[in-house]
Amino acid sequence: MTRFAGYAAIFHRPDDGGDVIAPGAFRRSLEGRAPGDVPLLLQHRGDVVAGRIERLEEDEKGLRVIARLDGGRAGKTAGGLLKSGKLKGLSFGYRVRRAGKKGAFRRLEEVDLVEVSLVARPMQPVARVHAIEE
Repeated sequence: MTRFAGYAAIFHRPDDGGDVIAPGAFRRSLEGRAPGDVPLLLQHRGDVVAGRIERLEEDEKGLRVIARLDGGRAGKTAGGLLKSGKLKGLSFGYRVRRAGKKGAFRRLEEVDLVEVSLVARPMQPVARVHAIEE
């Protein structure tokens, strides 16, 4: 089964919706949760689980994800698209707990992480898969 690593969010970089994610924004949401408790979806579709997150953490760059796609239909589809280079984006679903302003942007200071998704077009263009292995 295909395994991948990447960033679902990069700190200090504006997304296409006008949000900037602050370091520490995910900290509270990740405390006490196993990585597998956060679903790995395809295109943010709650009914299309593609696999399981093995590692999920904030580092100095952003929200780092390591996941394994499963052998089901969604996992196989996502794996084929990843290997062909047609699916490279990562994204996340969330609820805002605390936000402020940073110039023209909304600064997300604390969010509840709901899910991580493999996507064709991420809201944050630099949120990408950077490694794939079989």
